[in-house]
Amino acid sequence: MRLRKVKNAKERLKVDNNTYYIEDASIYKGKWKEVFQNDHPLHIEIGCGKGQFMIALAKRNPNINYVALEKFDSVLLRALEKAMEEDIPNLKLSVMDAAKITDYFDAKEVSKIYLNFSDPWPKSGHAKRRLTYKTFLDQYKIILKDDGDIEQKTDNRHFFEFSLESFNENGWAIHDICLDLHKEKEKYPDNITTEFEDKWSKLGPIYRLVAEKK
Repeated sequence: MRLRKVKNAKERLKVDNNTYYIEDASIYKGKWKEVFQNDHPLHIEIGCGKGQFMIALAKRNPNINYVALEKFDSVLLRALEKAMEEDIPNLKLSVMDAAKITDYFDAKEVSKIYLNFSDPWPKSGHAKRRLTYKTFLDQYKIILKDDGDIEQKTDNRHFFEFSLESFNENGWAIHDICLDLHKEKEKYPDNITTEFEDKWSKLGPIYRLVAEKK
């Protein structure tokens, strides 16, 4: 899917009266409790897209703090525009590269990570770019609490199978695997969809797993 760039997106993220956007999240490493002014658990989404999932999740769970992360300014701007129409004190948004995730969160500071429809990087030579490759998983282990976990959804079967192997090979405990999320709605009544999920779930199965840090 081609990324549509938005003119002056970086500057527009700094709009006045904006309580959601954090320009430099690295200064809050180890200090996210101060950002939210409470001791609630911290959940993050890596690759939040236009924000539908994270905004709905934060509204549903006011006793959990959420940080929505996106690599591209233009995409995060759309998420910010949606968030600013709401009153969600437990949500922050920031432009961030997952490859440097330990620059933004301290050891054992995060309780849960969401990976929703991450780029599958289908070419075999691009495996190291996948967000469930070993180098990423090693960083996630650092920032996650001892009982923390990762919840992943994807529509790409090859990426899903790659993720299963990667989690197993790198010492994660997989305790929830679903091969067709939308056909098992009764098992997952609290599933919150993303914009991508709404658009493409009718064309094929959505795969889901939960991998726990060991």
